[in-house]
Amino acid sequence: MAPVPPCDRPTRPAACHAPALRLAWVASLLLACAAAIAAPATPAGAASTAGTPTASGARPPASAPAPDDMAERMLACAACHGREGRSTPEGYHPRIAGKPSGYLFHQLQNFRERRRLNATMAHFVDRMDDAYLREIAGYFAALELPYAPPQPADATPQALALGRRVALEGDPARGVPACTACHGAAMTGVAPAIPGLLGLPRAYLGAQLSAWRQGRRRAHAPDCMAEVARRLSDEQLAAAAAWLAAQPVPADARPASRLPAALPLACGGVAP
Repeated sequence: MAPVPPCDRPTRPAACHAPALRLAWVASLLLACAAAIAAPATPAGAASTAGTPTASGARPPASAPAPDDMAERMLACAACHGREGRSTPEGYHPRIAGKPSGYLFHQLQNFRERRRLNATMAHFVDRMDDAYLREIAGYFAALELPYAPPQPADATPQALALGRRVALEGDPARGVPACTACHGAAMTGVAPAIPGLLGLPRAYLGAQLSAWRQGRRRAHAPDCMAEVARRLSDEQLAAAAAWLAAQPVPADARPASRLPAALPLACGGVAP
């Protein structure tokens, strides 16, 4: 008979329990956050223990019902996206405050329908209907909050120069349009559904371009970003992410109302 692994014995060392405990903690956190997002607070007329006499006979003062508003429910998003949805460039997770509402709505849909793969986001939105996803998107889109300054560029001057060319000029030889051709001259996005590219962490930008290239992130067909990502060289992809992450966000970071010209590629995910 083969020897029994230590963690399969009746008396297991504490180290064997650590992964299970961590998984249980993460699962409970996800459930609590999802409930906070999905469920409104208890209405004023609901049953409550407020004012019930204690063991000493004294009646504690009745507390006011918790406010039932989006700001309260969206606090669960702060664990990853920062308070009020304004992540800083220091981390991985993207800022969602001020993004076009159509873009945010499509991304929530994409997580729910598994066009974008993220277990945490899929868990949050799995049972939410389109009406509530639009409400969430509208809440974050309406926030106008200052951006943190960018992190110092962690790339060579040559790489930053290449990234600048890709962003502002594209690469006609490879069929790559400039980032500004779709995301606006200021690269702060275009209403209602094209996101800005500034104020995002380098790691996040690089990871999303790679995910499009590898089919791990998809949008409504025709998926123009997947096509652009596949046309970029590895060097161009990394350089563009580094340059974009190093750019300051203009004082007026609101999405443009429209593009000055037609999109260079057909994009299925830009309708509201």
